[in-house]
Amino acid sequence: QVQLVESGGGLVQAGGSLRLSCAASGKTFRIRTNAMGWFRQAPGKEREFVAAISWRGSTTYVTDSVKERFTISRDNAKNTVYLQMDSLKPEDTAIYYCASTTGWTPTEKSDEYVYWGQGTQVTISS
Repeated sequence: QVQLVESGGGLVQAGGSLRLSCAASGKTFRIRTNAMGWFRQAPGKEREFVAAISWRGSTTYVTDSVKERFTISRDNAKNTVYLQMDSLKPEDTAIYYCASTTGWTPTEKSDEYVYWGQGTQVTISS
């Protein structure tokens, strides 16, 4: 199996930055050529797509609400995907999850993701 473990969450003030990491372990060959993504779920809200990246890292897809502030990247040699979050706002408060698709193309469709991490809490104070 594949395990995805997120890290880097925490409590920061509005305007601050965080860098989330998602490390893959186990049978990583199963996801090495797959697109990866980040989702988030705020209290009382449905899970929403944040960003995704192709397996080579050449194509990224970031939702409009965070496009100017968040950057997704990956290091395949380290089996790790990152989410750089800048100019954070209180509305970014959520649990952030990383996930792996079964294909090469980044997508916002959560049902195309088969492996999920446990999530990391991000809290932004005003």
